[in-house]
Amino acid sequence: MSRIVFFLVPGVHLLDLAGPAQVFSTAADFGHPYTLTYVAEQPQVFTAQGLPLVAGLHWPELGLEDLIVVPGWRTGTLADGPAIDAASLQVLRDHHARGGTVASVCAGAEALGRAGLLDGRRCTTHHDVQDELASRHPKAMVIRDVLFTVDDRVITSAGIASGIDLALHLVATRHGPAVAAQVARDMVVYARRNGHEPQSSAMLRYRSHLDDTVHRTQDLIDARFDQPLPLPTLASAVGVSERTLTRLFSRATGLTPLRYQQTLRLERAQHLISHGATVDAAARSVGFEDPRMLRRLRARQTSLRQPNERA
Repeated sequence: MSRIVFFLVPGVHLLDLAGPAQVFSTAADFGHPYTLTYVAEQPQVFTAQGLPLVAGLHWPELGLEDLIVVPGWRTGTLADGPAIDAASLQVLRDHHARGGTVASVCAGAEALGRAGLLDGRRCTTHHDVQDELASRHPKAMVIRDVLFTVDDRVITSAGIASGIDLALHLVATRHGPAVAAQVARDMVVYARRNGHEPQSSAMLRYRSHLDDTVHRTQDLIDARFDQPLPLPTLASAVGVSERTLTRLFSRATGLTPLRYQQTLRLERAQHLISHGATVDAAARSVGFEDPRMLRRLRARQTSLRQPNERA
């Protein structure tokens, strides 16, 4: 079982908290055992929107699979933000040092910065305070114009609704794209609003449309991306011709169904490789019969990213 602990500070934004909480709560409704816990330094916390929240005063015992999320708060500047006790910052440091994951939404990145978790790592925050975050934490690598970043189990998001994107990415990473798609559809979340970082889930990047036939096709591919899925099989499953499916899918996503499946496979393979799997083992795990195909896709991805990195 994974515990999601939300650390609440005075002035916390409701959506910074409620968005990720809803994602993990919905995942739990679909059979994935998440327990949500709320911790603060005082028993009652007033949100930026005026709603009082009740939280526990004591941190639960945390395991490696558990996640700490620091939602953002209303502030003119990060320097004027709420005080955070040294003991709470130590909990963030200790959890990460033991191998756990720590995430922030919006101005919550400031808490991670005070804990020293942004030093030498890529991070982001709301565009209004990005420059200040970079100034206050000069060892951090602040990335602008992205929804979220992932760097060595430190995850930061741009704020407000992007906390939903961050949480869906974590669900996709932990349970696969089909589960994340199921959660997103239940929450009526499809739009990928901006950003093109490789950490962004493919499920989110190519769901920014309202074509139900294509969504149903994507659901099938998400659930069975590691299996052969010929175009006739997909077309028959959603009740349209092969030509119609190709046209609708390309119009909605910019990809063919095959390319979408390969994108899911590549994303999952990259995750496995980053966790120690060999290229050959990762290729077999995601359904490639020949590891050379995975190597070609990875090389193509690298060549496409290099011009942007140089720019």
